[in-house]
Amino acid sequence: MKIFQCPGCHTDLFIENMACSCGLAVAYDPAAEAFVSDQPFCASRDRIGCNWTCAPGQTLCESCRMTSVHPDLAVAGNDLLWAKAEAAKRHTLIGLMRWGWFTIRDTGPRPEFHMLAEATSSGSVAVTMGHAAGLVTINLAEADASERVRRREMLGEPYRTLIGHFRHEIAHFLFERLSAETDGFQPAFRELMGDETQDYGAALARHYDQGPPPGWQDAHVTPYAAAHPHEDWAETAAHAMHLTDITDSFLAAGLSAADTPGPDYDAFTETDPAHLLDTAIAIGVAMNHVNRSVGQPDLYPFVNTPKTREKLAFVLTWLKGAREI
Repeated sequence: MKIFQCPGCHTDLFIENMACSCGLAVAYDPAAEAFVSDQPFCASRDRIGCNWTCAPGQTLCESCRMTSVHPDLAVAGNDLLWAKAEAAKRHTLIGLMRWGWFTIRDTGPRPEFHMLAEATSSGSVAVTMGHAAGLVTINLAEADASERVRRREMLGEPYRTLIGHFRHEIAHFLFERLSAETDGFQPAFRELMGDETQDYGAALARHYDQGPPPGWQDAHVTPYAAAHPHEDWAETAAHAMHLTDITDSFLAAGLSAADTPGPDYDAFTETDPAHLLDTAIAIGVAMNHVNRSVGQPDLYPFVNTPKTREKLAFVLTWLKGAREI
């Protein structure tokens, strides 16, 4: 994520900001990729802290318009969980927009989001996170940090974040768009990741009953990626987004490490996936080392093999190249 500047005093602004230290109220303009003060603010600003602008004739920003169902706001705390989830969604969308997805030039469909809480006025309900035919369901329990940690430990995962959930589920949606809109994508995908038409329900049932197959680490970024080709794509795509954003944020902060390019390097326009992956992994190793000095978990607790790097390069090529005009 880039570091932005106040349109008034040019002080640094971060993507979560709604006002500058100089007192100027600001909002992020996705079309300009900058903070502004002279455009209409999203109508969700006061309710859930949305800090985006909206297009002329609209009352909601591009991100908020994608949410068609929100949680039961009569239940205390659901508004805060919803606000955290929407912030993670906006962060995810900004990266994808830098690749050309969901911008004004992208005339394709957008995902629809149902932001659901387990707590409702009529009692607790089950909410299953997932994607189906363009609809992404987000369980807002994952916006509670302690609950997210509990689930991460229960499932034996080294990494579980809201942004990670959004990247994974939107990746499923982008798979459908690439399959429908881009010649050559499906054959290339199947050659590398397998036939996605195999029984999905049976594959997940087998994964949860037996776990990943022996040697899954050789070809998959996570154990879940080994469950089915659809999940291999979604997990690998989420990691491609992670690694691109890690690189972008590291360099935007003015940091440097061995084998990293200068501050003018743009991870989102990099045409050589291998170079981007080399850079991102070098940054990940360096940041893991720093985190360990204060007893924090690794920033990127994964090892990428030659096969997973091949898959990451494949995803990066299609996510970026498919939107180039």
